[in-house]
Amino acid sequence: MKQNFDFLGKRKIALLLSGLLLLVSIVSLAVKGLVLGIDFTGGTLVEIGCQQPVDLAELRRALEEKGFGDATVQHFGTARDVLIRLKPKSGISNAQLSSEVLAAVNSNVENPGEIRRVEFVGPQVVDELAEDGGLAMLYSMFGILLYVAWRFEYKFSLGSVAALFHDVIITLGFFSITGMEFDLTVLAAVLAVIGYSLNDTIVVFDRIRENFRKLRKGRAEEIMNTSLNQTLSRTLMTSLTTILVLLALATLGGEIIHNFAIALLVGVIVGTYSSIFVASPIVLALGISKEDLMLPEKEGSEIDNLP
Repeated sequence: MKQNFDFLGKRKIALLLSGLLLLVSIVSLAVKGLVLGIDFTGGTLVEIGCQQPVDLAELRRALEEKGFGDATVQHFGTARDVLIRLKPKSGISNAQLSSEVLAAVNSNVENPGEIRRVEFVGPQVVDELAEDGGLAMLYSMFGILLYVAWRFEYKFSLGSVAALFHDVIITLGFFSITGMEFDLTVLAAVLAVIGYSLNDTIVVFDRIRENFRKLRKGRAEEIMNTSLNQTLSRTLMTSLTTILVLLALATLGGEIIHNFAIALLVGVIVGTYSSIFVASPIVLALGISKEDLMLPEKEGSEIDNLP
């Protein structure tokens, strides 16, 4: 069955929705910010496994008595596993720090727990990670801008980069609004979202260029709508299979990759939407035409065609 949805006819509604999501995301990022993980804040992370459920309120009081009032405490997977984040402390070794934290955890339980892992990130490493992560996103955006401009046309390049900024900001806004932790794995997921969204957008742009050259009649909006409908089944099938895998990872993969899977899940959904309702409408608004995409005629082609 051939689809004939008027995607670009709904572009004003779609752009209004995108504008609202972007506004909410930017406001949340500016006011609330991101809950940065230990990768970006520095400090010590201690994971402890207990033999019985842990009451977080009692654990926080025990840590305060030991001088760790600034500790962040949460369950990690189950009520018997706890994750404790501590700000950097001078004059104390990691071994001593983890031992004091374990003593605080075991102070109110009959069966003592055990340390499963301890991670320490220093301030110098934090600065390098934050700087390198930001530069990685900027370099990827600039490289995409150049590639799409060379591969297609500068109007397509602006549309694709605008869609990528749209996807990244909304994904970051989701983490800001929900208060989920933003660490290196989530940053890696955001970079993966850039690649996924770009791939989907390139497939749509390639069909648009092909139809601009092949179809002799029709306005730019009609040709782009035809192209979007022709690639719709591929876009939906690719996104659906990816979403099913990410749902499995988010629900069954454990706490280590939970936020990574959630970031990819949000990014894939938003990226699929933006390749249809953001990138293409922007290219149309920039005034794309058949002349922009026609192949240049070779010199002497008229002589070659003579009988």
